Amino acid sequence: MSKAKKPVLAKLSELQPGNYVDCFVQLAEKARGTTRDGNPFITCKYRDARRTVGSVPIWGDAPLFEPAQEWQVGQFFKVRATYVEHDKYGPQLDIEQIRPVEERDRAEGFSELDFVERSRHEPDAMLADLEALATVEVTDGPLLALVLSLLRANAPALRHLWGSARHYYPFAGGWLEHTLSVSRNVAHLAERYAAAFPELNPPLNRGLVVAAAVLHDIGRVRELDAPPGQPVKPGVEGELFGHVFLAYDMIRTAAAGVPDLNPELLDLLLHCVVAHLMMPHWGTTRQPCIPEVLILHHADDLDAKMEMYARCLTRDTSDGPFTEVDRIVGRPLLKARKV
Repeated sequence: MSKAKKPVLAKLSELQPGNYVDCFVQLAEKARGTTRDGNPFITCKYRDARRTVGSVPIWGDAPLFEPAQEWQVGQFFKVRATYVEHDKYGPQLDIEQIRPVEERDRAEGFSELDFVERSRHEPDAMLADLEALATVEVTDGPLLALVLSLLRANAPALRHLWGSARHYYPFAGGWLEHTLSVSRNVAHLAERYAAAFPELNPPLNRGLVVAAAVLHDIGRVRELDAPPGQPVKPGVEGELFGHVFLAYDMIRTAAAGVPDLNPELLDLLLHCVVAHLMMPHWGTTRQPCIPEVLILHHADDLDAKMEMYARCLTRDTSDGPFTEVDRIVGRPLLKARKV
């Protein structure tokens, strides 16, 4: 495509060979090298959520060489470039202009969330569904007030929070997708087992287990360091304490502002959150002492593993009837099925 034409605004992952475009990219890799003749150069790779491409090297005598010294991996840029697919070097951007992203670029559609994987579902809708479920299922007024206060106080972070840093639902909105699924499942299971064991006195507390499901991973808000558009990892608090202890702290602190909250009910809620992982190497220090924790544990574990299996099966591109050994699942999965 002739560069005399006006470039179109497009996403990196949508480009075809010859496209002359303006697009927003994130610097994925940067390396400095020297030719055999001693001439310095810089090579870069740029990405969005679905594609990573290289670029024509920036040579030591090029105008961009000095500015590129200051570029940081993870930084966002607006580029004007032609997309090419080189026989030897593969997909590349032949960059004509490049500058760091500015606030005014948001008017043209720039968003950090375009550079990370996102939930298939709208976060506002999931958050509304989670609140609605809690409102129906948690019939104890003060307990419901506690649940809603924590959801609403942390809503800005929860909308784009990952389910975990790398194991299950590792994408923006993953926390909501996982928590909503677990909460729906525990409501169903609590009804099923309350009917199956009517001799329990007091009966299985459906409102308690749903409240615990909604809040079981609330500590991820403080555990995960998640700058917009950047890889997620545990922050200092996350490394020191983990999300279970952070959730305990958040719930107990919020409970102090809820009048008439039953102290025993609060203790049972905290026990559900602290003990639901069951395994010490997963971050828990207590084994379940009430049946509600069993329901939460198995619903949580099943939902996490189903997402991991589905991601492995739908994204594997290897030949043969089995997937490659998935680093998260820890085994190959059978994908060549007809039933």
